[in-house]
Amino acid sequence: MKITVMQIDLAFGEPEKNFAHIKEIFSQQTFQPNQLVVLPEMWNTAYDLTRLSEIADEEGMETQIFFAELAQTHQIYIVAGSIARKVGAEFFNTAYTFNPKGEIVGDYDKVHLFGLMAEDQYLAAGDQAVFFDWAGHQVSTVICYDLRFPEWFRKQGTTGTELFVVPAQWPKQRIQVWRKLLQARAIENQCYVLGVNRVGSDPNNQFNGHSMLADPFGEIVMELGENETVFQTEIDFSRLKEARKDIPVFNDRRPELY
Repeated sequence: MKITVMQIDLAFGEPEKNFAHIKEIFSQQTFQPNQLVVLPEMWNTAYDLTRLSEIADEEGMETQIFFAELAQTHQIYIVAGSIARKVGAEFFNTAYTFNPKGEIVGDYDKVHLFGLMAEDQYLAAGDQAVFFDWAGHQVSTVICYDLRFPEWFRKQGTTGTELFVVPAQWPKQRIQVWRKLLQARAIENQCYVLGVNRVGSDPNNQFNGHSMLADPFGEIVMELGENETVFQTEIDFSRLKEARKDIPVFNDRRPELY
């Protein structure tokens, strides 16, 4: 099954430029029906958190209309990275997923807020896991800092998740941690983990991509470099059966002790 990874640069605090950039990228691609396309975290505003009242997407409506049309036009699934979303007086880091009919099949609000990038000062946290069905396979969306919380992944892994999708803005200075955590979450949960990071910079951070797909054995199926790249890769879900047959971690758990 095919996935397209959109490792892109973002314009800081300029949603109109970012929407236009993504529209242009999609216009240059050829997709297969039911293919999964994934974008990075907070692509609409980047981390211009002090101006969210001006630039966040009101109720996520602009994003919903934009990606519903793209999903329907190309007959694909889209995990639309995540956006800064305004709901009343609050702001959320929200990931929408669209099916080929243009319907929203997942809307996940980031659960773990990252203090080093001031998320806890400006954003409200979500409190629900979100799953969607991709051609008979359960996919969970988590966002960036969530990657550091294995218990959040395990909770979803025990309900049947076969692929975790992780939109991110993971800074360059910690990129080796990013790589190791993606592999660790894949090994622990005997599933695929796809991390899609941005490139470029904002006033406080540099981002150097290294979007990566790890398989259920922790092997790196695909890893991108440090430039803006749109790349297609594939997932072979039979690898899950191999991993889980050899070492039946989920059968051997003792949750009454945890």
